[in-house]
Amino acid sequence: MSVPQARPLAAKGKSLTQRRADSVPRGVGTAHPIWAARAHGATLWDADGRRYVDFAGGIGTLNAGHTNKDVVAAIAEQAALLTHACFQVTMYEPYVQVAETLNRRAPGSSPKKTLLLSTGAEATENAVKIAREHTRRPAVIAFEHGFHGRTLLALSMTGKERPYKQHFGPYCSDVHHVPFPYEPHGVSTNQALAAIARLFDSAVPAQQVAAFIVEPVLGEGGFVPAPPDFLRELRRIADDRGIVLIADEIQTGFGRTGRLFACEHYGIEPDLLTVAKSLGGGLPLAAVIGKAEIMDAPEPGGLGGTFAGNPVACAAALAVLDAMDEAFLARARHIGERIGMALRALESEFSAVADVRGLGAMMAMELSSGAPDLVAAARERGLLLLLAGDGDVVRILVPLVVRDEELDEGFDILRSAMRAVYEVSKN
Repeated sequence: MSVPQARPLAAKGKSLTQRRADSVPRGVGTAHPIWAARAHGATLWDADGRRYVDFAGGIGTLNAGHTNKDVVAAIAEQAALLTHACFQVTMYEPYVQVAETLNRRAPGSSPKKTLLLSTGAEATENAVKIAREHTRRPAVIAFEHGFHGRTLLALSMTGKERPYKQHFGPYCSDVHHVPFPYEPHGVSTNQALAAIARLFDSAVPAQQVAAFIVEPVLGEGGFVPAPPDFLRELRRIADDRGIVLIADEIQTGFGRTGRLFACEHYGIEPDLLTVAKSLGGGLPLAAVIGKAEIMDAPEPGGLGGTFAGNPVACAAALAVLDAMDEAFLARARHIGERIGMALRALESEFSAVADVRGLGAMMAMELSSGAPDLVAAARERGLLLLLAGDGDVVRILVPLVVRDEELDEGFDILRSAMRAVYEVSKN
């Protein structure tokens, strides 16, 4: 495999790390103290030429792989024609092509329309704007441990305090949180649904609720899949009460769970679907896909953004979507099976593994202790991992183009790191 070489990085008297400290605010956290120089597929090389198996995938933005050749070619071709125009000034075909493709491939039979944006937070905030205009209601119900972005409304909907919220409030009004069901941590489907009923009775009547926003699988919250009965009942409640159901698939979308969208596993059609991350193949692109009559609620001028649906990002997205055919999704399911088997093998060997869970290739293991030490030990051995939950969950977001031998190499490194960190193993 031919992998392009990186340009030399010139520190010129200061280390890159010192230059970062001098120029970038400390609030921008970085999981790994390394400097990426180049990458391909599921492999990354740092500025010193060291190779890493990448189980982080840019926090799930690279399902189609680093420097996917078709994505790179589409970017180059489009960049030579038109890098930007702003769709609210002059239109261009790639925007419409992406919208048409997403409308066609989104779950459910209802006619769809798509709004393109730049980031996941923009997608969740615009989904709420659309829901409020459609229903003429103010309130939003989100779920504990959910993550919906870092801008003010998105952060208000995020059900996880640290490190995201800090002292950034006051937050947006009329955003309410209820428990997300997860039996091992003491919350059943019935308890989560009962909490919604209590909220309707005590805090906000259903007729004032514009939307539910829910991740089919918690991402930052620890890779917890929603129980099927829960999402189906949430769909029924939304229908009965005239509430818009927003599925946040920013981390679950584009093959991560073995289907193009996680909602397909549950047999539900959300009213609005938010996507980002892997849509742009590494370039910033997000979308709200939704039922046409709901999407058309805002008047002209109510939706958009200067960089929203940038033509180069759209070209990348078309290449990504073209790659994500049934063979790609079948491969994603195979990868998920291998990841699940590898994690369960570690669970059987190490007492520190408290739980293995996930959906498709969106898998994780919860640890009773030492998760940050494990991530560091894995990095030292050539594997990049990410944490989630309360910093106690190791999640796997490997690009879905990973080869079997790379997966095996990554899990061999992970086992070696676990043996270095955890002294007590199961018999």
